[in-house]
Amino acid sequence: MSVELPFAPVDTIIRRNAGELRVSADASEELARRIQRRGSDLSADAAERAEEDGRKTLMAEDFGVEQVVEREELELPIAPVDRIARLDIDDRYRVSMGARIALADILEDYADNVASAAAKLARHADRRTIQAEDIETYFALFE
Repeated sequence: MSVELPFAPVDTIIRRNAGELRVSADASEELARRIQRRGSDLSADAAERAEEDGRKTLMAEDFGVEQVVEREELELPIAPVDRIARLDIDDRYRVSMGARIALADILEDYADNVASAAAKLARHADRRTIQAEDIETYFALFE
């Protein structure tokens, strides 16, 4: 599976949680892969909710979001998030802009949590760089 999400915004998310630590390119790539997988799963669940309501358009509420944040507040770009949303859903579904923004917000919160934990793991290992293994260890321990 190719990664739809550019690594630069993911790197920015990790860095805002890293403090004085450096971030390896592999860590950004690994987190981007994990974000994509999570977004695809969430979209498939949202499509099921839309189907139950007899709709062909995913809405923010299908992701459990009642109030959508402003697009400008997000680090993750909307176009790749839209492509992620469509990875595992039928082509007959549409994804509203509110749903795209809601999904980007959810995925950014998810990335912040993983990045924060990865930074703690790197510090615990007495390293100055967050590496892909820190992201992988987080998922081995907590998911």
